[in-house]
Amino acid sequence: MNRLTHFNQSGEAHMVDVGAKDTTHRTAVTEGRIRMQPETLALIQAGGHKKGDVLGIARVAGIMAAKKTADLVPLCHPLALTHVNIDLIPEPESSVINCRTTVETRGQTGVEMEALCATQVALLTIYDMCKAVDRGMVIDGVGLLEKAGGKSGHWKRDAE
Repeated sequence: MNRLTHFNQSGEAHMVDVGAKDTTHRTAVTEGRIRMQPETLALIQAGGHKKGDVLGIARVAGIMAAKKTADLVPLCHPLALTHVNIDLIPEPESSVINCRTTVETRGQTGVEMEALCATQVALLTIYDMCKAVDRGMVIDGVGLLEKAGGKSGHWKRDAE
């Protein structure tokens, strides 16, 4: 691919016409992480946070974000998602919570943006819920791991 698809011949931003594309099963898998103080992670894991179940709320926030992506990213198509799964995996040895999101649909365009949005919002929700005890948390490593479906077929990020 050698051109940006969200610009027309005149260089103006536009929504890509996907009407002629085949409807196929589309999937996207993304990842990201939030680093924090060991005490913050211990508090989350112990369920001792006064705001409630941090990981459960973050998971729901991520699912909601996947469903609202077209409202947040101007040129995204609204999609009927068929599945959203968000795994939040604490790693006490590195004081990190890893987020891995899988989004699926049957449609004419991919779900990469929905998966990326879900991962970001799930991690932002953890930050929001825990900022009172740890303002130094860092979200990083957010990216697409894999996508499948459509004309371009299957793509998987090379191992780093």
